[in-house]
Amino acid sequence: MDHVGLWKQCLKVIKDNVNDVAYETWFSPIVPLAYQNNEFVVQVPSQFFYEYIEEKFIDLLRKTLYRVVGEGTQLKYRIIMDKVTQTATDIPSTSKTAYDKNYSSVTSKGIQNPFEKSTLKEIDPQLNYNYTLDSFIEGKANKLARIAGESIAANPGDNAFNPLFLHGQSGVGKTHLVHAIGVAVKQKFPAKRVLYVSANLFQIQYTDAVRRNSVNDFLNFYQTIDVLIIDDIHEFFGKVGTQNTFFHIFNHLHQSRKQIILTCDRSPALIQGMEQRLLTRFKWGLTAELERPDLELRKNILLNKIYRDGLEISQEVVDYIANNVTENVRDLEGVIVSLLAHSMLTSAPIDIHLAEKVVSKLVAVKPVSLSVEKIRDLVCNHFNLEIDAILTSSRKREVVQARQIAMYLSKQYTKNSLSSIGQTIGQRDHATVLHACKQVNDLITTDKTFRCSVMEIEAKLKG
Repeated sequence: MDHVGLWKQCLKVIKDNVNDVAYETWFSPIVPLAYQNNEFVVQVPSQFFYEYIEEKFIDLLRKTLYRVVGEGTQLKYRIIMDKVTQTATDIPSTSKTAYDKNYSSVTSKGIQNPFEKSTLKEIDPQLNYNYTLDSFIEGKANKLARIAGESIAANPGDNAFNPLFLHGQSGVGKTHLVHAIGVAVKQKFPAKRVLYVSANLFQIQYTDAVRRNSVNDFLNFYQTIDVLIIDDIHEFFGKVGTQNTFFHIFNHLHQSRKQIILTCDRSPALIQGMEQRLLTRFKWGLTAELERPDLELRKNILLNKIYRDGLEISQEVVDYIANNVTENVRDLEGVIVSLLAHSMLTSAPIDIHLAEKVVSKLVAVKPVSLSVEKIRDLVCNHFNLEIDAILTSSRKREVVQARQIAMYLSKQYTKNSLSSIGQTIGQRDHATVLHACKQVNDLITTDKTFRCSVMEIEAKLKG
């Protein structure tokens, strides 16, 4: 059997005696190069790799080589020092850990037998199980990030989105999504070691490890994680020691095809105070922005929360909140909580008046400043009509409805008199405007399609 066949036999033995994480990380990358004169040469990726193998697994390697290849086989490592020129150096295995032919005598002294499978202790993933992919409402503002999250949940580490780098302003749903991904992974793969940690906590842990002279233990722990989620990675800015340590953890996990998920308040291109080698790695997978929720998404988020909380809130109130609370998801959910609290404490119904009161205390409601001309033009554009059409005496249904909606909205959103509105929209009198407003109010109540059209135009006016 040649050196390749011999090494395959060695790997079968090794795989039966180490956990999957250790096997994929420290043995799969090894390449057999030659076996002659009782010397077995293998290629390893780096100096660090060689040093770690020698420290942690040399007894296992030697015992396996003696069993498969033959007693007294010498191990030699070849390390590529320069990938461009393919310059390499050969380093013989050290003898700092003596190999005992009768291994039972070694284990009797309290040294763990490497042929006994070791199992990692289960860890608390620090996930919020209230955050799920089902409760993460999809919209244009977050669709790409959600699709990537679903792909990761199905195949953590074995996908095109590693690392997944999510960025966006505070409150747009980054933390919800990363928790949801972690929860989905744990549900599908209970044995996976998933860990959510804030960048601030990671920094505290690292500082404590330095103080206690246990950085190696810190590294070893994080290198066992299958799905590592670090929130607010921008808090590493300017912290050189933390960045260096995370660099090694990142490399190890990525090389081992473990999933890395990061969140930040800005894109990698705008990050300052971070080492370039880390920024480069952040771009290896997918960078996805979670944008401010648009009107449709804001409404869907509100309706979902209302449904989950078992509340009864009118569409008018939902529309008002969605049109005025525009910055982030947290504010939307905060308004619902505040509405419920005010309603319970004062026994007041959750209506538009209470909504206006609550919203005005949480966000600055901008007064809408519109002109009759702008409203008229927007209505015509919505119905694909020429502006001249509603200025004529045409009695076509679509023209009449557009004219009436323009009058109705002008009365709602401007301070112009009824006469002024009528003059601007087709030389009509104030009685015609009053009749138009009554017709629109009646149709909003009875015609769902008509009501949706009016709501869409209103949203455009306020946007």
